[in-house]
Formats: sequence, structure tokens, C-alpha cells
Amino acid sequence: MTTFDSRRRRPGPDPSSGTNLSRHELRHFLRRFAWVAVALVVLLALGAVGYAVFEGVSPWNGFLWSLDTVATEGARNRPESTGGEIVWVVLIVLGVGTLLYALVTAVEVLVSGHVRTLLDDRREQQAIDSLTDHVIICGFGRVGRQAAADLRAARARYVVIDPHHENLDEARGVGVRLIEGNATVDDVLVQAGVARAKTLIAAVDSDAENVFITLSARQLNPDLSIIARASDRDTEPKLLLAGANRVISPYRSSGSEMARWALTPQVSGTLDVAPEYRLEEIEVDPGSAADGATIVDVRGAAIIVAVRRPDGSFLTQPPGGTGLAAGDVILAMGAVATMERLEGAFAVARPDAGTTAEPRT
Repeated sequence: MTTFDSRRRRPGPDPSSGTNLSRHELRHFLRRFAWVAVALVVLLALGAVGYAVFEGVSPWNGFLWSLDTVATEGARNRPESTGGEIVWVVLIVLGVGTLLYALVTAVEVLVSGHVRTLLDDRREQQAIDSLTDHVIICGFGRVGRQAAADLRAARARYVVIDPHHENLDEARGVGVRLIEGNATVDDVLVQAGVARAKTLIAAVDSDAENVFITLSARQLNPDLSIIARASDRDTEPKLLLAGANRVISPYRSSGSEMARWALTPQVSGTLDVAPEYRLEEIEVDPGSAADGATIVDVRGAAIIVAVRRPDGSFLTQPPGGTGLAAGDVILAMGAVATMERLEGAFAVARPDAGTTAEPRT
């Protein structure tokens, strides 16, 4: 059973993964450059003081002499005093070493590819910033990938948020805009454009995180439509209370669908259009009460939306006198009890039922 700790803190971005790793290492390189700059300034300042004291030049000329020594230009003469020569040697050794260290750091940044990664991320973020009325998918696991595939097939605009670096290359390989981060963090949702989004799908594996995501998203965009995943039945009321418009339980839905297929194999698809209504595709079984009957004979209180023939022809809003035959598939909508009666008319009675199913009106 899923439990929730009210003291639990929202986890922040993981600095050891993916894009965050690139930014973290780049900041580390920038700090190294800063230390190099400080070292050079201190070295030039000490060199200017040393030349001024031992060679009797002005502080400005001492600074220029130090700069010439560190840069190994050789435009100025060699110091005449012993103290000046010591300063000259120290500046050459430390100055050249410091400049080489800065050069190595710069090459390391370019070779490691962090700059290119950050430029790619910047272009990706600009594309995300241009989106409006898009869908945000939180979690790129099995549920999130299927949602992304269906949205891509419908040519809908969407953004995926996922903290796992291994999903980044796969997402980009199929053209998915993915933000590498934790969707429980407000800044990540803002980065995904939650204020401009139309719908958010909370599909991470953790029910607790889905609750946090729903709370955060509802706070950032009160008009947002939120669809949340719940693995545990006890989580559903918590998600609704947190602000979810609809809660989907993949395991319960798939289990119910499998049971329905086992009990009524002629039902090829079911959609709950409202808590008290269902929209179903039902096939006419050979020898059932609907085989050879007309729509008006079997429909009862159900609404018959369409009939699909075995040859692929499709008849929308069929009249009541339309005949049905084995292999036909009807698209019908009605209350749960009505649809159960309709399913009985389209199925052949089981051997233990004693009699063949009769049409129910």
C-alpha cells in the first residue's frame, strides 16, 4: 500500500545526470578559469612590486615588465639586479605554467562536448518556449512512451519530463522534446511551459510523486487539465483531491479489459465516456440472438452509432431496420446495465446457461 509522508521534501534536480552533469562540470571549469585569472592578477601585481623595488622603476613600468615576462615576449631587457632576476625567473616559471593550465582547461571544455550539449539544450528550450496549448508528459516509462506515441500519431504538440539520462538519447532519437529533470520541482514544470500547456499527464512510476506533480501543476496553472496515473486504488482520491481531473489506473484498467474479453469475447473495445455510460464495439457472434435480427430488435435503450461490415464497409447512424449478421461489428453507447443486456444479445449462450441468449429490449 502506498503511504505518504507529509514531511517529505520534493527532490531537486540530480546534479550527477545528463544535462545537469554538463552544467555542473561547465561551472567547475569556469571556477577553474576564475582561479587562473586571480592567480595571474596576483602574479602580475607581485611582479610589478618586485621590479619596482629591485629595479627602481615605476609601478606601471613594473606591471608592463611583469606582463612582458609572463607572456614571454622578450620586448624588455633582462633585469640587472639579483633580486630583479629572481622576480624574472619566478614570473617565467609560474606565469607560463598558469597560462598552460588555462589552455589545457579550455581544450578540455571543447573536447568533452559540454559546450555543444548546452547549445543543443538551448535550441531545444527555445523550441519548447514557443509551444502553446501543448501536452506535458511527466515520465517516459512504458505508460509515458505509449502516451507520447499516440500524441505523435495525432500530430499533437507535447513535451516530456524525465529524470533518467538513459531515456534522453532514445527520446531524441524519435523526435521527442525531453527535459531532463524531476517533474516534482516547480522550476522544471515552468521550464516545460506549464503555464501555457493545455494538459498534463502525470505518468511516473511513483504514486507519491504523481500526487506532488499534480499539486504543483494545479498551483502553477489552475486551468490545466491533469490526467494522473495511480497504481494503488487508495491513491485515486488523493490525486483527485490534489487537483487531477481524471485518474487512470493502468493495472486495474488492463485487468478489467482482460476480464471483459474473457467474459464477453465479442466486445472488441470499451470506452468509459462517463461514470454511468460506456461506448463499446460489439461483434455479432454466429448463432446469437442478433444474428439475422434488425437493430430495432436488439438495441433496447442503447444508441447504435455505426455498423461495420466484414467487407470493411462502414454505415453510420444506421436506421432501426438495418439487418445484422455474423461478423458485423456495431458501435453502441448506453448505460452500463443497457450495454450488458446488449452484450447478451450478441453472444451465444454458454453451454451451462441452458438456453440460447434472447434479445433483451
